Amino acid sequence: MTGPEVCVGAVAVDNDQLLLIRRGRGPAQGEWSVPGGRVMAGETLAEAVVRELLEETGVEGVCNDLIGWVERIGDDYHHVILDFRVDVLEPTEPVAGDDAAEAAWVPLSEVADLQLVEGLAEFLHENGILEVIA
Repeated sequence: MTGPEVCVGAVAVDNDQLLLIRRGRGPAQGEWSVPGGRVMAGETLAEAVVRELLEETGVEGVCNDLIGWVERIGDDYHHVILDFRVDVLEPTEPVAGDDAAEAAWVPLSEVADLQLVEGLAEFLHENGILEVIA
């Protein structure tokens, strides 16, 4: 395993819907998460958030404030993920790209019903994005 990698997540809420992607590969393959990925060398966190959002969903946004962070550690990876609130410029229909197998605007009331990556529902609830997670 290499040292920790810095990653970002884009938390985009529009019209009581959260933009989610279903991971097409990697440790959480098949599970739903917010768009995001590794920060490239020389790239700011905000640039990475906007790039990952566009690459994985085709949706354009502006990076806003830091919501919080999580760590994911497996046998062959260690990701430090910084999740940022994103203001969507135009809430277009998302198109899955890059690492995403699927992308969708999901009503906030239905997010917890999906097979989410571990800890995401709790993270969103703790940070005031989801009211109910059970």
